[in-house]
This record gives sequence, structure tokens and C-alpha cells, in this order.
Amino acid sequence: MKKIAPLALSALLLGTVSVAAEQPDSKEVTQEVQHQSTFNQTTGKITSIASFGASMMYTIEDEENPFQFIVSDSTIVLDKKGKPVELKEGNTVTIYVYANQPMILIYPPRYNPAVVIVGEEEDPDFVKVGTFDKNFVSEDNQLKLNFSEHTLIVNANGLEVPKDEVTKQNAIVFYGPATFSIPAQTTPSKVVVFPKYEDQLVEEIPETEETETNAAAKIDAIIGKDFYEVKGKKMVPLRKVSEALGYKVESTAKGAILSKGVPSYTITRGEKAYGYNKSLRQFEVAPALLEYGKTYVEYNFALELLK
Repeated sequence: MKKIAPLALSALLLGTVSVAAEQPDSKEVTQEVQHQSTFNQTTGKITSIASFGASMMYTIEDEENPFQFIVSDSTIVLDKKGKPVELKEGNTVTIYVYANQPMILIYPPRYNPAVVIVGEEEDPDFVKVGTFDKNFVSEDNQLKLNFSEHTLIVNANGLEVPKDEVTKQNAIVFYGPATFSIPAQTTPSKVVVFPKYEDQLVEEIPETEETETNAAAKIDAIIGKDFYEVKGKKMVPLRKVSEALGYKVESTAKGAILSKGVPSYTITRGEKAYGYNKSLRQFEVAPALLEYGKTYVEYNFALELLK
């Protein structure tokens, strides 16, 4: 049996409320007021993990919604019970990113979330991340918190704090059953509070020229485990890497032509020389067909495509 989140049911109830009829000789003007949520969220399954400087980069290779996200020491990573957890390949995660946080223009999009929650969407436990007013009602008016002596309220370091901190900071609320009201009411099992965006220095991903470490992390995230070692050189899939970096790939009888604006590369399987615009460059190990229909090239060439 499919479980329905209390918030979804509340939204359904909200959609059935009727509007009073118009009075004769009067014109009703309705203005919809929308409140921008503090966080945007997105969900996916981790397919690969790579180092990213002092942080880690996780990739979600979803056909409809591919993305990457960075986890640093300041990122809060919990399961749907509110317990710290280590991220692994295959985990389903929901990331929460500040709605007003700057992002670099890159595909797939790369996020720097404040919170990462691990757990399947059909799990019986629910999580809400956002802000709450003095009455402990969420910013979208969908959830009201009623605390009990069993509710654990802590900060990001795990230290217990008074419940009024829930109204002063961002909150991650872990809860189960809720009433079928507007807003839905629940007694949370745990609440984790952490500073608001304007009260903390959020680590931003700078839009600068790729450093060697960041470039390697990007390539590693693209290829995952799809590589071979030939004559001591790491070989990576040419089309997969090139297209991920925005290059157009045209197959030829023995290789491919890569183009992206002005830069153009001509790759030929079995030949160490390759063309770059009107010049020739050299591989140490010639490109090779290591899998059916897949040409592999040196790892260093993939790094070159980022320059």
C-alpha cells in the first residue's frame, strides 16, 4: 500500500476549500501571494563519488534530472531518523539548497547543499527543512509542531537547545503521523536547528578556472568505474567524457571529431598523433576500442578538454 505524506494530504484538503460567491454588482479581485521557500530540494540516487579538493562530490546520473552536489565539513548529513550517516553509492538522497544561494552555470547542475537527507521516499518517516514562526508553524503553513517531553531538540553539533531556537534558526524536523488539518499538526521525534543563511558564511563554489584537483574530480565523477589501464596509463571513454563536457562528437571510420566552438580535436584509433585545430599533438598511448563501440583515450586528454 502506497503511503501518503501528511503534507500532501493537507495540500489536498486545501485544494478543496470553496470560495464565497460573488455579490451582485461587485467585482472580486483575487491576488495570490506566494512565499518563497527558504530551501529548494531535489532527490536522486548516488551513482558515483569523487574527491573534490577537501570535500567530496556526489553524482546522480538520472536521465531526467542529473546533478552533482558537494559535501564539506559544514554539510549536515542525516538519515530520516535524524541520525548521522555516511553517504554511499546507491543511496537515495534529498538535498536542500538555499533558494537565494548563488550557483555556477554548469551542466549537470552542481549544488552546495546545507542539508542532505538519506532515505527512500516511501519510508514511513517524514522530514521537513525550513523555518518556523513563533507559533511553530512552518513558513508554507503546512506543518505545526507540538512538542512533548520526548522531543529531542539539538543544534548541528548535537547539543540540546531550548525549543525557542526552532523559531530563531533553520530547522530539520523529523516526524511521523500528523493530523488531517491545515496546517497538519505533529509531535516531532527530533529537531535539528542550524544558523540561517544570513547568519553564516556559506561555502560557495567559485566560478574560476579549473584547478588540477577540481578538474580531476570532475572527470572522475563523469567516468565513475568506466576506465581501463593500458601500458600504465588510465584510459577513459572518449564520447562519455566529451559530451559531458559540452563537446559535439562526430564519429568517423576510425575515431571521432570533437568540437566546441573554436576548439576542434580529431582522434584516430591506433594512432598516437591527434589533431587540435590545425596543429598536431601526441598521445603516449594510442586511442583504442576497448569495449564494443567505445573508444578510450588517455586520462590526461580528458583533463585537456577542461582547459
